[in-house]
Amino acid sequence: MAACVAVAFVAVGCIGSHDTGGSAQPSPVAINWAGPRVTAPLPAAVNADAYKTRWPIKHVIFIIKENRSFDQLFGRFPGANGARFGYENGKRVRLKPASDQRGYDVPHCRACSISAINDENMDGFGIQKHGFYAYTQMRPSGEPNYWAWAKHYVLADNFFASALGPSYPNHLFTIAAQSGGAYNNPRQDFNAMLNAAQNGTVKSWGCDIAQPAYVEAFDTQGEPTHIPPCFDFKTEGDLLRSAGIPWAYYAAAPNQLGYMWSAYSAISRYRDNPTLWDRYIRPVDDVVRDIQKDRLPPVTWITPRFADSEHPDYNFCYGENWTTSIVDSVMRSPIWKNTAIFITWDEYGGFYDHVPPQQLDQLGLGIRVPLLVISPYSNRGQVFHQQSEFSSVLRFIEDNWGLSQLTKRDANTTNIADAFSFSSPPRPPDPLPLRTDCVGPKWAPADPSHT
Repeated sequence: MAACVAVAFVAVGCIGSHDTGGSAQPSPVAINWAGPRVTAPLPAAVNADAYKTRWPIKHVIFIIKENRSFDQLFGRFPGANGARFGYENGKRVRLKPASDQRGYDVPHCRACSISAINDENMDGFGIQKHGFYAYTQMRPSGEPNYWAWAKHYVLADNFFASALGPSYPNHLFTIAAQSGGAYNNPRQDFNAMLNAAQNGTVKSWGCDIAQPAYVEAFDTQGEPTHIPPCFDFKTEGDLLRSAGIPWAYYAAAPNQLGYMWSAYSAISRYRDNPTLWDRYIRPVDDVVRDIQKDRLPPVTWITPRFADSEHPDYNFCYGENWTTSIVDSVMRSPIWKNTAIFITWDEYGGFYDHVPPQQLDQLGLGIRVPLLVISPYSNRGQVFHQQSEFSSVLRFIEDNWGLSQLTKRDANTTNIADAFSFSSPPRPPDPLPLRTDCVGPKWAPADPSHT
């Protein structure tokens, strides 16, 4: 297929002096987006039933996709708090149909988010580059499987990104209920990043980032500062490890685009310890194999390669198929009967949303994103209205396995248990077909005719 040999450009957003929060803007240096396949030996089997849980859930799978607001994906969903119209500079505008095949990368940095919220008027999304695309919206035919899961399982319409800003701080929140104060994506020297890529390490945002580099963060007094994007704070994985509960984090490998979202690369005791890294961090290329072989541990995080992430300018259709392949594999495996799958998007990506986020602290909440909850125990067709965020998924894990909390965020949030009916018999699996209407390569420059 053409997609298998397509060439995309090195992702270089947020590396210079102008931080837009983007991640997929092209540079003059081309790298095959597919990269080499990375695989690891088959992990040892784990008997998840051996670990005591509060509910019948023995496996939690947390899938994090890229850059979509709630209104952009589910603003038209029946019964949800969605919008089919937006506001731009105080004027009502129609949310035009968005293509599932191609889209523009709208800037989505912290300052961009603040401008978009505009004192809770939620009408400043269009001032950024490609701002016209911020006011577009997916239709059900452009996301048929996501729409089907929302109809038959649970869709949360009051779920927010944890940080008011782009991907880096939010991915840290998905593993730690904090970001170490970081509020933007790391910045790094352009030539050093290209040199690292040519030597086998595609763009990193962690402890192995190409130097010189820094990330903007708030210090303990709440003042902006520059620090290395490498931390040692406690994570959910540490809580699980202390309790003797196996876990894994599947992500792009260091030589694959998308490695920047491998959140544990920013935790020094994992990135700098080959034993821990090899034990807990697994190549995302192996995830379907490992599911089919019944080798997932009780708790699993999954982040995609760039090409499967749904991040503009990448093809949304292929990204939805990637997610479907994971969910279908779980449904066809022995673990379906006691699994909870949480699917979300790491931040709003510059896209319009009409709900002002509550400000819990200096970092967030961020702008609203969707959450799907898929399980044999999920309520059928529920729109979940309780306010929640990435830390809420961690709280569900903590409460299910009897763990402590990490920060005020996971201590004070809901654990999303009301999205389930644990007293009801588990529902049978219903895997969905992969889409056959994906057009063109996974990556190509956005086409204005699609908007």
